[in-house]
Amino acid sequence: MHLSEIGEFGLIGRLHHLLGPTSDPDLVQSIGDDAAVYRVGEGRVHVVTTDALLEGFHFDRSFTPLERLGFKAMAVNVSDIAAMNARPRWATVALGLPTTIGVEEVEALYRGMARACERFGVALIGGDTTAAASLTLSVTLIGEAREEDVVYRHGAQPGDLICVTGDLGAAYAGLKLLLDNRDALRRNPAHQPDFSNWQYVLARQLAPTPRLEAVEAWSRAGVRPTALIDISDGLASEVHHLCDASGTGALLYEAALPIDAETRALASRFEEDVDVYALFGGEDYELLFTLPERQFDQLPRGLFVPIGRMTEPEAGVHVQTAETGEHVPLQNAGFNHFARPEGL
Repeated sequence: MHLSEIGEFGLIGRLHHLLGPTSDPDLVQSIGDDAAVYRVGEGRVHVVTTDALLEGFHFDRSFTPLERLGFKAMAVNVSDIAAMNARPRWATVALGLPTTIGVEEVEALYRGMARACERFGVALIGGDTTAAASLTLSVTLIGEAREEDVVYRHGAQPGDLICVTGDLGAAYAGLKLLLDNRDALRRNPAHQPDFSNWQYVLARQLAPTPRLEAVEAWSRAGVRPTALIDISDGLASEVHHLCDASGTGALLYEAALPIDAETRALASRFEEDVDVYALFGGEDYELLFTLPERQFDQLPRGLFVPIGRMTEPEAGVHVQTAETGEHVPLQNAGFNHFARPEGL
């Protein structure tokens, strides 16, 4: 059986079954959420996640500034901690370095990670460095929270609002722009890329911002989401994860999807459907969460956008189209970790 036949989450399920249950009474959550959770005493927990970025799969050095790559490697892990309603604290980094890379390039990577650590309140406390065929960054991040504050993918109820932070599809738009210009340079080395009108989507692809401000906003408002996940593989995929974990269906409203004007403009330039960017693009690192409608009014305006409702499980997962109001089944699709991404 090939990995492409079962995908990332099929593989995770098989490995989880192989490992079997743990008897450790301090373990609260193991495999199956954005991070693992274990008790450290006095009602406190640590929240632990690991993410890797691999050259040729997650990034292309020909158009990825290494300082921004270092920032992104840390930021995507911070997003996983935020997706548990926790705060990041300590990180370790494992680097696989090709022999052709220069010392100055490695320093640029670490400047980016240091900038992210300073911005998000993380201490980088160790790691490992080894030779590798291509550049690889693997970050392990430990966060902390009160045990009662941690939010998981399960817990949503039919009738809960489905909400997101920020906007959707911009990171995929930025990737499309970079790939298009790289291909143009390969065809014509004299090509001069012009990114002056596309700074937002490029920033969203190269240096995403994890939504720690949402964790602070929930705390100040005395609100705890019923279910929570970050949008790394695409909105459609993450909605299905919440539904599978919570035992619900979902209805998204196409007209409510928050999409930046720059993202719309770029999709129009490529003559593509911008809603596909928003639903399936991935790497937005926004937070997707559910909560009872009565609690939404307690949240600050502008940071959160309601985009749908959880439904009964037998209703399935659908999108209500903007033009006709028709309910169309939403495919469980997004970034596939075991299929080579287009263009890389």
